[in-house]
Amino acid sequence: MLTIIQILLLLISVVRFFVIAHFIMSWLIRFEVLNVRQEFVGQVWYTLQRILEPIYSRVRRFMPDLGGVDLSPIVVLVGLEILRIFLYNNAGAFLH
Repeated sequence: MLTIIQILLLLISVVRFFVIAHFIMSWLIRFEVLNVRQEFVGQVWYTLQRILEPIYSRVRRFMPDLGGVDLSPIVVLVGLEILRIFLYNNAGAFLH
């Protein structure tokens, strides 16, 4: 059971990295530091979009419309952190 918890924690870390990378890229694209017409930037951006959009869209359903501000990445990060804390604190219960 410990192995499953470790795998879940690894997956949480990977998703957290993707969300942070997507968040930073969105700001860099918005301020025209990065250009999605560059091949590598475009590939990374659209891959992250395809991976994270299903998660973000579920979160956006429950959030109020704030105009042009999208807080769904922050909500996802907070949710991932809550899940990580829960797994850490209850790992002992799964081992018995």
